[in-house]
Amino acid sequence: MLAGVLAIAGCADVPTDPADRAAYDDANDPLEPTNRAIFAGNLFVDHHVLKPVATAYVDNVPDGARRSVHNFVSNLGEPVVLVNDVLQGNMDRAWQTTARFAVNSTVGGAGFFDPATGWDLRYHDADFGQTLGVWGVGTGPSLQLPLLGFSNVRDTVGRAVGIVANPLGYIPGATMTDISLAGGGLGIVDGRAEVLPTTNSLEKTSLDYYATLRSFTAQKRTVLVKEGKLGEALPQPHPEAPAPAEGTPSASVPHPAVS
Repeated sequence: MLAGVLAIAGCADVPTDPADRAAYDDANDPLEPTNRAIFAGNLFVDHHVLKPVATAYVDNVPDGARRSVHNFVSNLGEPVVLVNDVLQGNMDRAWQTTARFAVNSTVGGAGFFDPATGWDLRYHDADFGQTLGVWGVGTGPSLQLPLLGFSNVRDTVGRAVGIVANPLGYIPGATMTDISLAGGGLGIVDGRAEVLPTTNSLEKTSLDYYATLRSFTAQKRTVLVKEGKLGEALPQPHPEAPAPAEGTPSASVPHPAVS
């Protein structure tokens, strides 16, 4: 998929005016014309599929049930978090992730409840893109992935590695496969529903919705890499208070990515 995106980018128009070209390069988005075309397709799918499903989910499913779904999806992701904690050398975090997964998978009813947080075993995120960043790998150019949204070269490689290296994928049996597939589907709906209030507001107010999402995604990834280097949680960028992002200038109105 990445090779296809890069091949298509060869046909994209690059600004010839020096000032426009400087801004084009500074955004770390040399594939911007192609990325915007893919973004338009992603937005069409979001408006006609993901957003209506997420809205119906929020309107018709009780808060407690949605919270249980969120807990279940997060718990399924803990083995990947654990692998990346270890690869980053964050052994305290690795132990916390292990304890969370054990507690929530048992006492928490297969992850539908989250007693671990009440026991001061708090959730944190970690993935292979973050791990590459902790190891010093740069972001590379911005990429818009079909159906997956905003990314960059480093995080795209990390996403691919994450799919292959997910420990749950090596547990034999149809039941585990069904659980993983169900968790993936529920995760898409849960994640989209979580950002509905912000996306509904900022899509109407952003002067450039594409640049807004690109900037905020880059800011969030920068903070996540810093967390991995420090081994501790950091304040997340706020939609109305952008911070400078690694390799990407901040837009006037930052916004969380749908994906």
